[in-house]
Amino acid sequence: MQNYVLKDNNISFNDIYIIVKQDLKLTLDKSVIDKINNSRKFLEDKIANTNNQYYGINTGFGDLHNVKIPADDLSNLQSNLIKSHACGTGDRVGNEIVRLMILLKIISLSKGYSGIRLKTVERLVFFYNNDILPIVYKYGSLGASGDLSPLSHLSLPLIGLGEVEFKNEIYKTETILKKFKIEKIKLESKEGLALINGTQYMLASVISSVINSLRLSFFADKISSVSLDAFNCDLSPFNHLVSKIRPHEGQLNVSQIILTYLKGSQVNDLEKEGIQDPYSFRCIPQVHGATRDTINYCIKIITTEINSVTDNPLIFSKEDKIISGGNFHGQPLAFAIDFLKIAISELGSISERRVFNLMSGKRNLPSFLSDNPGLNSGLMILQYTSASLVSSNKQYANPSSTDSITSSNGQEDHVSMGANGANQLRDIIDSLYDILAIELITASQAKEYNSYKSSNIINEFIDDFRKLIPKITNDRVLSDDIKKTVNYLRDYKIEKLLF
Repeated sequence: MQNYVLKDNNISFNDIYIIVKQDLKLTLDKSVIDKINNSRKFLEDKIANTNNQYYGINTGFGDLHNVKIPADDLSNLQSNLIKSHACGTGDRVGNEIVRLMILLKIISLSKGYSGIRLKTVERLVFFYNNDILPIVYKYGSLGASGDLSPLSHLSLPLIGLGEVEFKNEIYKTETILKKFKIEKIKLESKEGLALINGTQYMLASVISSVINSLRLSFFADKISSVSLDAFNCDLSPFNHLVSKIRPHEGQLNVSQIILTYLKGSQVNDLEKEGIQDPYSFRCIPQVHGATRDTINYCIKIITTEINSVTDNPLIFSKEDKIISGGNFHGQPLAFAIDFLKIAISELGSISERRVFNLMSGKRNLPSFLSDNPGLNSGLMILQYTSASLVSSNKQYANPSSTDSITSSNGQEDHVSMGANGANQLRDIIDSLYDILAIELITASQAKEYNSYKSSNIINEFIDDFRKLIPKITNDRVLSDDIKKTVNYLRDYKIEKLLF
């Protein structure tokens, strides 16, 4: 098994993608170990040699920040913090995101500004490398003061509490600790706060969403190419001359991709019924391209956040300072998440319009793509389902970052709600898989009524898909087709994602 050595340098989005995709194990470089140890030693010296009050280190939390905690209780303070803040609810968070949360928390703590012990970071590395995944819940974070509740659930197993998933089974943490013959961690000063202050839930969620968004952008382009071919569309709007004078990178890329997919098709040589195609076909480069540009913008925000320290207070050993700041506030991520929610929703919105047109009985295609309309409803209700999902996504796409609810007795009086936005983004992405699955079913069905030659790429795509979903000749239960198609898209191997 290959290792990824975590060094004292910046980590790119592509690094994270490779670590996840190749399931690399983590190793801490000596430079990182030294930074962690130096930060901890500085903090311990400060506590031992001064009477200063430091938030969350020798005081209470939130609105209890003015309550001084005796030295003998500093360890209990940290474990109490994690226990009291572990009050998440809702569905379990998927393992992919939980693993990312652990990875991102390790990266942040390794920067040497958190004052945590090496022993505690190494336990996180142990959990990550052995796929011991804490049970974390969907709701509970306000997206400021860090993702307190999700990160508390992530941290419970360190102190021997909570539950974990290991090899597809859920265990009490104490059972897993016994299995690996390791003891629970007894947290010391500042450690609990370092573990649960941070944006790692929001960040892990949006990283997962961006990876899925890149896949969905790929499918949106490829599936829409089948629709363009089936609907006998004019390909001149994809000419490089059009995008050259409005050179947004996404638009340029999508135009080229569509022409590549349709190279060799006879569709551009056929007589057309009208001068122009509907926007949902003609404006694919502008709409799909804008989504690609949004994804790339989000990657820039994410990359900065991956390499940031977002807990509180922060330890600056060289400058001899401990500063209580606000790096845990999720506003930068919350804005990016809301932007991506809108952009991904639009891929579904334009897809549904193409489905509507393909079923409309135009351009020599039968109504609802049925051999015997009337007796058979054909694909009619697929469009209903797509419309329902698109409408739901529009509702989820409303910004979460414009909302705020005061907490902690007014001490935490403005929050980002980025975690709720991240949850909504994942729901939008799940729906978009369904929406694009419906377009693929519809476009492939429409192609059954074309007599003209398509491109090799489109033919191979449809032939592969037809092994799973045959032509619909008589009405059947189409929810089964949707499920199979979604699984097909999720399992589809893409050689290289564009980012």
